[in-house]
Amino acid sequence: MTNWYNVGRLVNTHGVRGEVRVLSNTDFPEERYANGSVLKVAKSPQAEGTLVTVRSHRTHKNFDLLTFEGYNSINEVECFKGSYLYVSEDQLSELDEHEYYYHEIIGCTVVDEEGTKLGKIKDIIETGANDVWVVDRQQRKDLLLPYIEEVVKEVDVENKRIRVHIMEGLDDE
Repeated sequence: MTNWYNVGRLVNTHGVRGEVRVLSNTDFPEERYANGSVLKVAKSPQAEGTLVTVRSHRTHKNFDLLTFEGYNSINEVECFKGSYLYVSEDQLSELDEHEYYYHEIIGCTVVDEEGTKLGKIKDIIETGANDVWVVDRQQRKDLLLPYIEEVVKEVDVENKRIRVHIMEGLDDE
C-alpha cells in the first residue's frame, strides 16, 4: 500500500480554463508541481481520490496555480475544491542531514536533556528564519520550540524521539 503525503489544499478554481488555486504546504513547489508530476486529489490520504498529472504550474500572490492534463475547463475541476493534493512516498526525494519532512517530525515524543517527557509534536509553524515545532503537553499550554541547534539536540525519526535543551525563557510555566 502506498503512503500519501499532503502537499497542498485546493482552495478554489482560477479562471475558466481548468486552473486550480492551491494553498501549498510544501517546501518544494517546483519539484512537486513540475510538469508531468503525478498527484492524488482526495479529501484524505486514505481516500481513493483521483490521480492527476500536472500540465502547468505558476505562482500568483500566495497561491500556486495548477492545471492538470485532461482537465480543460472550470466545470471539470470544480469538484476538486476543498480537496487536498498528495504526493506518493516514492516521489519523496532524499533530504540533507538535519532536514526532515513534516510527517517525520509530527508525532515525535519530545524529551529534555534529563530524559523527561515533555509531550509530542503536533504541528510545525514556518516563520521564515526557522521553523517552530509545537509540542502538545497534556493539561498544559503548548510549548513552542524553535528548530535551532541550541535547542534541538538530537532527532531520531526511526524511534520518533527528539531530545531538546530548554533555554531560559522558552518554557514560561
